[in-house]
Formats: sequence, C-alpha cells, structure tokens
Amino acid sequence: MDGVILTPLKIVNNQKGDIYHAMKKSDDGFDGFGEAYFSSIIKDSVKGWKKHTHMTLNIVVPVGEIEFVVYDDLNGNFFSVTLSQKNYQRLTIKSGYWLAFRGVGENNILLNLASIEHDSSEVFKAELNEISYDW
Repeated sequence: MDGVILTPLKIVNNQKGDIYHAMKKSDDGFDGFGEAYFSSIIKDSVKGWKKHTHMTLNIVVPVGEIEFVVYDDLNGNFFSVTLSQKNYQRLTIKSGYWLAFRGVGENNILLNLASIEHDSSEVFKAELNEISYDW
C-alpha cells in the first residue's frame, strides 16, 4: 500500500539488557518529529478507527504483540501486520489512512514517533463497526 512502510529494526543483544532501535532521522518514513508516546492495549481489545490528515505515524512494538490494520478508503484495500519482538519492525503510516489495532499478547505496548504534536482537529474517528474488518 502506497504510504505504508514496514522497516526491519535491529535488536542489539546485550547480556545486561537488549537495545531496541526505533528510528533515526535518516530513516525512510521520517517526516519530522512532533511527539513520542506509548500506548498499551489489553489482549483481544481493539482500538480505532482513526485517520490523520497531517500526522505520519511511526509505530514500534517493544513489548507484547499487536495486530495493526490499515484501511485505504479510496480503493477499499486493507493492509495488516502483527508486530512484536519476534517481528520487530517499524510501521510507518502516512496521513490519509484509517488505522485500528488489536492486542494479541498478554501485555502490549506500542511506541508512536509522530511527525507532529497531537491536534484533535486533524484526526477523524470512526466506530469499529463503521469499517468492516474480520478481527
């Protein structure tokens, strides 16, 4: 899907604690920095749908396992990926796409490195049943 990028990330193993890379400003998908935040999601819960009009999302899952679904309402296409330590990648989503996500693991945390600060005027929200997806 154009505007959606999956980037493999490095985990540097260290006997005293591993290092989880997230993003550098030279990385594909970097579109500026506005804010970084963590979000948790309970197993089998679903958050979404949201569509940003300006923000680029850069999502990493350092803890747990989370399924992400991106929906392109212009052509009706879905893109899904489950991120975790076993599939440690960064999901970049340019503005203009709907996003929802589901907790798969017991304890799940994501990091979003957003291109702009949160602004409620640049995001659309829809109820889960407004976009048909088989979770």
